[in-house]
Amino acid sequence: MYGPTETTVWSSIFQIGNHAAFQTKEASEAIGRPIANTQIYLLDQYLQPVPIGVSGELHIGGDGLARGYLNRPELTAEKFIPNPFSNEPNARLYKTGYLARYLPDGNIEYLNRIDNQVKLRGFRIELGEIEAVLIQHPKVREAVVIIREDQPGDKRLVAYLVLTKAQEVIPTNILRQFLKEKLPDYMVPAAFVKLKAMPLTPNGKVDRRALPAPTQVGQESQEAFVVSQDKLERQLTNIWENVLGIHPLGVNDNFFDHGGHSLLAVTLLDKVEKNFGKSLSPMTVLGLTH
Repeated sequence: MYGPTETTVWSSIFQIGNHAAFQTKEASEAIGRPIANTQIYLLDQYLQPVPIGVSGELHIGGDGLARGYLNRPELTAEKFIPNPFSNEPNARLYKTGYLARYLPDGNIEYLNRIDNQVKLRGFRIELGEIEAVLIQHPKVREAVVIIREDQPGDKRLVAYLVLTKAQEVIPTNILRQFLKEKLPDYMVPAAFVKLKAMPLTPNGKVDRRALPAPTQVGQESQEAFVVSQDKLERQLTNIWENVLGIHPLGVNDNFFDHGGHSLLAVTLLDKVEKNFGKSLSPMTVLGLTH
């Protein structure tokens, strides 16, 4: 059975039994067909139906729709839209935020959340895949990964963690190494934020918009924090902090362990040249260990 809370818990059913495709991947993600008095539409961004095999956002209509969100008229208007396929007055569709597609036999296959797939520096990334690896770590109980753009033009992955024990500490470099053993480098988050609990919406889902920026919270590191000792180190540290958007940084902190990448390295070198009048090769930064 499949269905969100906004449509009275369940809206479609898939009978497994001796289904011919039961052993295939498609069957494992199949959510079947709509139940009685329920309509399901897979639509593109223009609210047009997609062909068989093409992914579209899953919309649900019918008698099971909730009236909306209590005391949240803007969210209700955003998620519960007029039904363009119905002649009944005031008929609505609920925008689930999930991608799905029709299988050749007419069943619907669930794919993923729309906001869980992002494109970062040319790579298409499935956020849920990163979250699934993170919760494999024995010290991680919950994980949410989002893409943030706290500085214009600088998009980065940020992971939010709830640990199994409140006082637990996992150095960020340990988490990065754990992920690098299972994922490509471009899927490793630039920052890791430990939370006591995930912020939730009124209906109990993770409120991704309420997740704090990495600069607002501390991040543990295995390296001992060492403050800059002289004027030159302070100037360089300030440049690193401004480029990375992380405060504070110590002289032993690693540029790439704090979300640095090749594009930010160019920005870093440009700022160094403007402040010190010295032109450095990009390999100066790319070859850094500290």
